[in-house]
Amino acid sequence: MSNSGHNGSGPVVEAYDTTLRDGTQMEGMSLSCDDKLRIAEHLDALGVAFIEGGWPGSNPKDVEFFERAKDVAWKHVTIAAFGSTCRAQLRAADDKQLQTLLAAETPVCTIFGKTWNMHVTEVLRTSLDENLRMIEESVAFLGQSDRRVIYDAEHFFDGYKSDAAYALETLRAAARGGAEALVLCDTNGGSMPWEIEEMVKAVREALPDARLGIHAHNDGECGVANSVAAVRAGARHVQGTINGYGERCGNANLCAIIPDVELKLGLQCLPEGHLEQLYDLSHYVAEIANLNPNDHAAYVGRSAFAHKGGVHVSAIRRHPESYEHVDPTLVGNESRVVVSELSGRSNVLSKAEELGLEVSSDHGGRVLEKIKELEAKGFAYEAAEASVALLMARQQADYEPPFEVLDFQASVGRRRGGGMFAEATVKVQIGDEVVHTAGEGNGPVSALDSALRKALRPFFPEVAEMHLSDYKVRILDGRSGTGATTRVLIDSQSAYDTWSTVGASSNIIEASLQALTDSIEYGLTLERVRLSKQPEAPAART
Repeated sequence: MSNSGHNGSGPVVEAYDTTLRDGTQMEGMSLSCDDKLRIAEHLDALGVAFIEGGWPGSNPKDVEFFERAKDVAWKHVTIAAFGSTCRAQLRAADDKQLQTLLAAETPVCTIFGKTWNMHVTEVLRTSLDENLRMIEESVAFLGQSDRRVIYDAEHFFDGYKSDAAYALETLRAAARGGAEALVLCDTNGGSMPWEIEEMVKAVREALPDARLGIHAHNDGECGVANSVAAVRAGARHVQGTINGYGERCGNANLCAIIPDVELKLGLQCLPEGHLEQLYDLSHYVAEIANLNPNDHAAYVGRSAFAHKGGVHVSAIRRHPESYEHVDPTLVGNESRVVVSELSGRSNVLSKAEELGLEVSSDHGGRVLEKIKELEAKGFAYEAAEASVALLMARQQADYEPPFEVLDFQASVGRRRGGGMFAEATVKVQIGDEVVHTAGEGNGPVSALDSALRKALRPFFPEVAEMHLSDYKVRILDGRSGTGATTRVLIDSQSAYDTWSTVGASSNIIEASLQALTDSIEYGLTLERVRLSKQPEAPAART
């Protein structure tokens, strides 16, 4: 394992990731050992200083993780095992939990101890002096076993408010034991940034030689702000999780803390040039955890630099900084323009540029009016950029669609003695030919998809490589009952691209077919553009 530390050149503020331990305490989140190793490898590539792999005494999965982590050649990170101080009235050398920490064979052990006098007397039910003994002796025992020790002062800020003198004594006990960092924990997540900054400054004055850290939770929606406030006050070790995963309301989000520290405070937190990996890492971890990414997350959300208002778009076309607080490429994200009924002509022109289409100002105006007309009927183009591109293309006089659906029919039923069935027929015009095909599926939309693809494959073999990856239905005006307008959003993919299309109608089958035909038409357009960019094969020799 790597034994990187904070000494020497490199990041000024250590990023300590606890996604694999504290993050997995989030309701609905579970990671296999393989998942944890894959995430750890990506965190290593990002360049965080520490990865807290888990609590080796708590479950077999964490024991397996530490065993397998020993065989990985980590480039940037140091792996840490997590545990607690020894139990009251028990010598550290006799504590099985501390022995389990040593058995993990990690270079670093992170242990937590009690800071809040109420927790000492009412939860641990021991004396204040005994708690100090437990902290100092536990840290020293691990250090004597050739482990670096990070000390997490649990409930530090609540403890400091209750008895500042005793809270500081717990830190001194950990320092006497040899802890390399004293991490001040806002365990209940209810402190405010100005409180954090004031108390971190007080600790710096009381322990001027100590390396201080911060571990914040988000119960007051201040996890990131509290972490940044602590760094401003002198903390040089910051703990958190990717995407803010964690128990209750989550942990402080490293995907916001790291760029705040680097771009706002001007302090290096990752190896030079690694910050631009942040967007991909955030989405990778969400994918592995089988959780939907937060599109509106700061810095790494898909909508973090998305612009919808016409005035905003007009401004960023001239000066991006007018509505973007940082260059999105610094964190691996990108600026996007959203087209909707709230858009102005600048939105359409910017979207055309984004999609590689040549659109005049007059043409953009016509497209905008069409979008507003269709959105009034229930369409929504914000998440259906492929449908936007087709709208623009169809407004051009020389555009010829690759196919046109002339007629369709879909039926669903149940046969006596059998199960449900779904059948569909389509009549499609492709150039000068009209093709009539039928298809079956597990539902009417599936049957339509089958029939349409059967008609198109002889003319466009690439259709076989296009797949629907998601199908979403939303009822827009539920008070209208079965006559409500239905919006359908389809996500599609090929080996090279992904794209989204939309349809809307009071008939769910018609709405689905609109989105489906847009999906295939746009996919064919992408394939035609891709092939046009490939170099021609050399002529055969004769």
